[in-house]
Amino acid sequence: MSSEQTSPLFVRLPTASAETLSRAAFELKTPKRELVADLVDRYLGAEDVAVGRAASHVAGPDVLTVEQLAELLQLDDQTVRSLAAKGELPGRKLGRHWRFSRQAVLDWLATPERKRRAAGFEG
Repeated sequence: MSSEQTSPLFVRLPTASAETLSRAAFELKTPKRELVADLVDRYLGAEDVAVGRAASHVAGPDVLTVEQLAELLQLDDQTVRSLAAKGELPGRKLGRHWRFSRQAVLDWLATPERKRRAAGFEG
């Protein structure tokens, strides 16, 4: 980190997380302060928090296949295909293949069912 202004941060971490942070700092020869700042910037960037996307930084591609979405939703592939074909899941059919926006699916999943219909999520 450069000579940026700093602000104190005092947190209690679970022991395993604190040990992981200490081990990473030692192995990477990087101050814990810098590791934490980098993680906050990466996963809780100001722009993402402002638009409510902080939780969507789950590892994975932005565009999902049927198989990837089935794994994310913990469903079988056929259920995903069926829901998509009925228009109950936000997705697009490209030729013979379905593709899904991870963010659109997470938004859909977070929206109560009654609001999904009003917002046009369902066909």
